[in-house]
Amino acid sequence: MADEKHSSGAEFEACGARSDSQWRQELTREQYEVLRDRGTERPFTGKYNDCKDEGVYRCAGCGNELFSSRTKFDSGTGWPSFFQPLSSDAVREEPDASAGMTRTEVVCAKCDGHLGHVFDDGPGPAGRRYCMNSVSLDLQPDDE
Repeated sequence: MADEKHSSGAEFEACGARSDSQWRQELTREQYEVLRDRGTERPFTGKYNDCKDEGVYRCAGCGNELFSSRTKFDSGTGWPSFFQPLSSDAVREEPDASAGMTRTEVVCAKCDGHLGHVFDDGPGPAGRRYCMNSVSLDLQPDDE
């Protein structure tokens, strides 16, 4: 990504207290478009699509821990995919009828940032595929 404004693990004020202008200052243009405007990055362009590094994926908006690299798999869709969140309260699922289809949106439970969508065609015990936008995530490597 061109202009990195934001680093993983940074401490932020309470998410609900941020104004739109604060979000615009703290996030890159791409992060803002996805996290706050619920956009989608193009497939196969995100930095975490083919990433095999171990660690914890955090929300790029607030630092909330979302997914473990141990649950990441290659779905062939062009977006990083996980078969479960790190904890049951890390993300929220909400109905999404945009783009002419019915899907389930996945948002950060802490800051309501748009992360991606979840589908019922994945591996693992629940058969879920959490298809996330790389720009919504920051990987904190295990060695940190």
